[in-house]
Amino acid sequence: MTTSGSFAGLAARRPATGLLVQPRMGFSDPRWMRAGLEAVRRARAATVGTLTLDSYTRVKDYATAERALADGFPLNGYPLVTHGPDTTRAVLDGIQGPGFPVQVRHGSALPDDIIAALVTAGLDATEGGPVSYCLPYSRVPLREATASWARSCERFAELRDRGVEPHLESFGGCMMGQLCPPGLLIAITVLEGLFFHRHGLRSISLSYAQQTDARQDEEAVAALRSLATAFLPDDTDWHIVVYTYMGKYPRTHGGALLVLRAAAELAVRTGATRLIVKTPAESYRIPTIEENVEALEWAGAAAAAEATRRPPDPARAPDTGIAAEARQLIEAVLDLHPDVGQALVRAFAKGYLDVPYCLHSDNHGRSRGYIDEAGRLRWASVGSMPIRGITGGTREHTVGSSELLSALSYVERTHDLLALRSQDTRTSDALDAGTTAADLRQA
Repeated sequence: MTTSGSFAGLAARRPATGLLVQPRMGFSDPRWMRAGLEAVRRARAATVGTLTLDSYTRVKDYATAERALADGFPLNGYPLVTHGPDTTRAVLDGIQGPGFPVQVRHGSALPDDIIAALVTAGLDATEGGPVSYCLPYSRVPLREATASWARSCERFAELRDRGVEPHLESFGGCMMGQLCPPGLLIAITVLEGLFFHRHGLRSISLSYAQQTDARQDEEAVAALRSLATAFLPDDTDWHIVVYTYMGKYPRTHGGALLVLRAAAELAVRTGATRLIVKTPAESYRIPTIEENVEALEWAGAAAAAEATRRPPDPARAPDTGIAAEARQLIEAVLDLHPDVGQALVRAFAKGYLDVPYCLHSDNHGRSRGYIDEAGRLRWASVGSMPIRGITGGTREHTVGSSELLSALSYVERTHDLLALRSQDTRTSDALDAGTTAADLRQA
């Protein structure tokens, strides 16, 4: 049987459309959700639609979601399970299609109900993972989350029997959003991709979140591509998705647009298929439909402009050891057990994977990241991870509270300052294209 899916083969279709830009948009009112999807589809950019779910659905608190809907209280996303399949089909009718795929984004460590609901509603794409949707977002034991994700992947893969190729995106390249050096992000997203494949999925995407230094990010995405090619089985249809910075966002409109422009340029330079877009409103509230569309169009325009420039010479790109570090982590985990899910559980138990500043009880919490004087993310401590010295020296760097707080606001602070120095906080057009936040690190 030949299969088709809205996300299957997306990377092959990308050159005809340019970079695909996608919001993280979700509204509890079905009318607003439909209006949002229609506006995204009409945007002056190559877009992908999103149904971002609410936080009650994320933790299976359907009773509270139902009460909120009954009382007319708006939620911070679309309650897919509570609304039921008929409502969701009506939201998607005439909008979702081959030219406008729609993905469910949810944040649940236990996604069984969400996968069942989206399949019944006629959706074929979602995201997450046994590690990436467990450690940052929940107190669920990793072993329990891994079992739930295994069941969910297998249920999702049954869509192939209906002639539909389901798609699952790993959130592994976005762990904690910030202060996690690239090697670990790459390792987790590749390992989750292998987990998805083991449990029946053949169309997947691997993520990487924009960090603090553009040059380091370029090296990281190139490393992700090479390691995905090396480790994913040949029958896997995969692509890379870049996320606009997931940590503290600039407070000025211009500073936020600078971050978004840099993310779009990173995605184009590294050949990513999709970009997850954030809006200037992200630092203080949930964005409106209009603000989502504005950000999508801005990102699309920035990507189109970058595509006309001469691409960088890969031979001149520095190799600081990111690929070697990620490979070492991947191989160390895979050596623990032939089942990648069990290997992931054992890896965290041994501290072979250890996410900085993550408070989940299954995370050792001995690793630390910091931003060096050049604006790059480095390891302050690797804990028990088998990567000591690969991307830097062997001496540990103590991170005090003041340095941590400063690092958490580094991207916000430097990009706001760049925007203010441009004397145009709406567009920042006066900034030189070669100026980066790292150039102002001493300011």
